[in-house]
Amino acid sequence: MVDKSNFAIVQTDLDGQRADDEGAPLVSAVIPCLNEERTLGICIRKALDVFAKRGIKGEVVVGDNGSSDRSVEIAESLGARVVHQRVKGYGAAISAAAEAARGKYLIMADADDSYDWSGLGDFIDALEAGAELVMGDRFAGGIEPGAMPALHRYLGNPVLSTIARWLHHSPVHDFHCGMRGFTREAFRKMGARSPGMEFASEMVINAHRAGLVIREVPIKLYPDKRGRPPHLRSFRDGWRHLRLIVAHAPNTIYLIPGATLLVAGIAGLATLAAGPVRIGGWYFGIHFVALSAMATLIGLSAILFGMLAKVAIAIYHPVHGGRIVPWLMRGRPLEWLVFSGGALAVAGFGADVLLALHWIFVGGPMEQSVHLTFVTTTACVAGMSMVLAGFVLKLLLDNLDGRRAF
Repeated sequence: MVDKSNFAIVQTDLDGQRADDEGAPLVSAVIPCLNEERTLGICIRKALDVFAKRGIKGEVVVGDNGSSDRSVEIAESLGARVVHQRVKGYGAAISAAAEAARGKYLIMADADDSYDWSGLGDFIDALEAGAELVMGDRFAGGIEPGAMPALHRYLGNPVLSTIARWLHHSPVHDFHCGMRGFTREAFRKMGARSPGMEFASEMVINAHRAGLVIREVPIKLYPDKRGRPPHLRSFRDGWRHLRLIVAHAPNTIYLIPGATLLVAGIAGLATLAAGPVRIGGWYFGIHFVALSAMATLIGLSAILFGMLAKVAIAIYHPVHGGRIVPWLMRGRPLEWLVFSGGALAVAGFGADVLLALHWIFVGGPMEQSVHLTFVTTTACVAGMSMVLAGFVLKLLLDNLDGRRAF
């Protein structure tokens, strides 16, 4: 289970009733809120109207993030439950409200009336049909004039969504749509914990990692009715989304490029260790030895960092379908990395010492052994990198094993 101790929930329902208890609501409308007195009531009424028209039992849970206006008063007067979240941020507010929700299905959207809460029936239908995460697609449903800044509509959202689809092999078109629905069990499996706006990206990434069934429904985006600037900050929050998307893609960012560079680098060093060569009339000398050494070290570092990243992700998101982390937990990666890396470093260092002694006592031009020196020095650095990474990997694996024990 994901550790959400940082998301302090200080108010829940009085009797502690959960969604699997008798009489619990079918749907919980989850609304993050920070000074939304002009529009919060509109959103709550729309959600309640849908519940009434469909004849289902529903509830509205507002995750208040420290409002200083009448938002809390308005929510409570309309029958919504308010969960007070001290940790600032969109993700923190959503997490607090979702954890307190009692419904089988949870549907989230903003409190500014830019997403039409009257359309939550489409999300309910998709969830009833078997979806575990239902994403709204604003680009398929339509964006009203003035609803989205041109920078976001034509650059920010399309670029970030394209990068996310590529890195995470996701078919989701509108990665950052704020209106989405999910089952309560799916929310637990997603285990998103980012406190800020990047929470939206983390949800989708973790949903794919957990193998959840994802569907999309077209929705329309309207201009918000708050009459003040939005909480979103384009470049700050765009960067937070991008860095999370990249950091959560160790296969594409680390492992695959790393393996490619490592194989190419080792092949180059093996070919050029004895001296320059000509292949097909092309001359390969000392510069290509340097390139091969660089490729070897960068490739090895990328693989080691990739393994560390995979384990780090698994520590707080244990529901995943990958093979590398279970393989690392079954084996003895510390011993393998320490002994093989240590042997490589000792061999490289010993060869370097012998070359140095040869230059000192025997003499001769050093240029004849420069290629071999590159190879032995690369072996030293690579070996020590493996040894040091092995101990860090052991720390992370112990942490992961300890968390799973609970």
